[in-house]
Order: sequence, then C-alpha cells, then structure tokens
Amino acid sequence: MLKKTPLALLLALAAAGVQAKTELTVYTALELDQLKRYQAAFEQENPDIAIRWVRDSTGIITARLLAEKENPQADVIWGLAATSLMLMDKHGMLAPYAPAGLDQLSPEFRDPRDTPHWVGMNAWLGVICYNTIEAEKHGLTKPTSWQDLTKPEYQGHIVMPNPASSGTGFLDVSAWLQQFGEKQGWAYMDGLHQNIANYTHSGSKPCVQAASGEATIGISMAYRGASLKQQGAPLELIFPTEGVGWEMEAAAMVKGTDQQAAAQKLLDFVVTREANELYNQSFAVVGLPGVAQPVKYFPEEPAKVMIDNDFAWAAEQREAILAEWQRRYDGKSEAR
Repeated sequence: MLKKTPLALLLALAAAGVQAKTELTVYTALELDQLKRYQAAFEQENPDIAIRWVRDSTGIITARLLAEKENPQADVIWGLAATSLMLMDKHGMLAPYAPAGLDQLSPEFRDPRDTPHWVGMNAWLGVICYNTIEAEKHGLTKPTSWQDLTKPEYQGHIVMPNPASSGTGFLDVSAWLQQFGEKQGWAYMDGLHQNIANYTHSGSKPCVQAASGEATIGISMAYRGASLKQQGAPLELIFPTEGVGWEMEAAAMVKGTDQQAAAQKLLDFVVTREANELYNQSFAVVGLPGVAQPVKYFPEEPAKVMIDNDFAWAAEQREAILAEWQRRYDGKSEAR
C-alpha cells in the first residue's frame, strides 16, 4: 500500500517549483496588444523564466529608468526608443552583451561596438491619421504634407503626442528639426501649435481619437493607424511628402541586474527570426534582413518615406529639445 504524501510536503514541493521560475522585470513602451504575443513566444521557449512587465509611454519609462539609475529596478529593457537607450548608455546604465545571432542583424539595428550595449528590433514610423467622415463634415481638404497642417482651416482639428512623454511625439519633433533646420523647425511647430487642440501623453492616442471622431487629424504612429483601419475605422493614413520621422525600438540589459543569465536569454530571443516575425506583424521594417513582409496600409517601400534620421544627434539633443518644446507648447498638454 502506498503511503500518502503529507499535505505540508506537497505544498512545499509546489512552492519550490514556483520559486524555481526566474522572474525578469522588463521595462517597455510596447503597445499592450503586442506584449502578450511577445511574452508567450519567449516563455514557451524558456519555461523557467517569467516576465513581469512595467509598461508606460516612452518618455515616462525613460524618466523612470534615469531616476532609478543608482538603484536599478529593471533587469531588461525590451521595446524602448533607441535614442532613449543611447541616453542611458551615456549614463553608464547598460550592460554589454552580444546576443547569439547578432551577426545576422542589419548593422544599423545595433550598437556599433564589438560587444553592443543595445540591439534594435524594428522601426516605427510617424503618420497622419485622417478621419474622412469628420473631414467632410467640417469641409476640410486632405493634407498631403506637414506644411499643410499649419493652414488655418485645421485650427482645433489636430491632436499630436507630447514629445516629453511619447516616443512618437519625440520622433516627430526631432525629425522636423532635422528636416527643416532648427530655426525653421521651431517656426513650423509655432504654426502647427496654432491648430493643435491638445497634446496627448500617448503616441497612439491621437490616431485612436481620430478613428473615433473625437478629432479629425491625429499625428501618430503608422502601426496604430493601420490596426484601426483594419478594424473598420474611417481613416486614411497619410505619409507626408517631406517624409516621416521614425524611431528604432531596441532592447538592452540593465547594468547591475542579478538575473544576468535569464536577461541574456531574453536578449538572445530579441534578435531571433521568430521574434522578428512577431515584430513584422505590426511593423514593416525589422532588424533581421529577409524577414519583413508588406504590412497592410503601409507604403510598399517604407524606406522611401523614412527620413535620414540621425539617432546620435537626437539622443544628444533630447533634453534640450524637450525643454524648449515644453517652454513653448506645454500649455496645451492634456492632464496626466
């Protein structure tokens, strides 16, 4: 006759099994609908590791990481603007690591050092989300360029992200300064400001508001616009004739993590073909060559609408740009 295992022993064994799973605290600015897919794929391959997400908009996550510099709480950053990671690297906050398969990644999607401090995932593009029903209701003409958005007819009809809290907002502002030059860039934003109803703290929210008819025009991210359009929203995605700003999402290991082995496994996964195929479900440009398939409602050749972006300059100038932007325009930002 088999002896029954005492309940206390069963509970102890169960607790030991739970404790054996390593928890990784991962900071991210990825969209909520992306997190589940990414986490499921990683944890399926690494059942001994569990991800605990800390998620917010790019600017807020960046500020939080910088505030925690002396006492890091994150183990890994997975899905944050490359310019934010460059800023953190400047402060000595990232641990060097060369993921398995790094040599397959496009050179522009990685820190150029032999042992990189960050690796790229995908590129996300700016866009104008244009509600065709609301535009007809208000008698508005369809804009085709960034400059068009300064026309008086659009007064009060435009929303865009605050660059201090949104990576999408920052990629737009830094792109305009690069495209038009500093003096003309700020002059352009002065004109645009006259037509802004408010600045949101989320990069996707302006497109969501345009999709619902709360706004007619949302300066936002192409991924969210394409997703909403596929769901039936009366949107047209406009990629302005001057070209659009874009940003690279990237990943890195935080210096000082006590979960280094698990963090390295996550970074190994970040650059795999499987991960890049997941990125491609949302983004038309990914870090691994030969993976990207066309994404519905994106340009057939996304590179043709993407500006020649100087990430190093944008990272170096980030704090000065945000200070000037807030001085000029923060009065129209929505309450946090």
